[in-house]
Amino acid sequence: MKPINDRVVVKPAKAEEKTTGGIIIPDTAKEKPQKGEIIAVGPGKDGNKMTVQVGDQVLYGKYSGQELHYEGGDYLIMREDDILVVL
Repeated sequence: MKPINDRVVVKPAKAEEKTTGGIIIPDTAKEKPQKGEIIAVGPGKDGNKMTVQVGDQVLYGKYSGQELHYEGGDYLIMREDDILVVL
């Protein structure tokens, strides 16, 4: 996958299955992860270079991006502006 313009492809982290106290969270109560790893980066838009790189761990907004199921994996495609912080 090669995103265009200012888009990035993110592989979301797995949802938490247990709380810190050891309580198992059922599938219906799990929240979407807001953390992931950059898998692919577009070239940028209007001459602006991208500030994120492949391999960066990032936090993004809860409802950011478009979900994509590709070759057995789940990914998100989003604009670089949807990324809140690089970890």
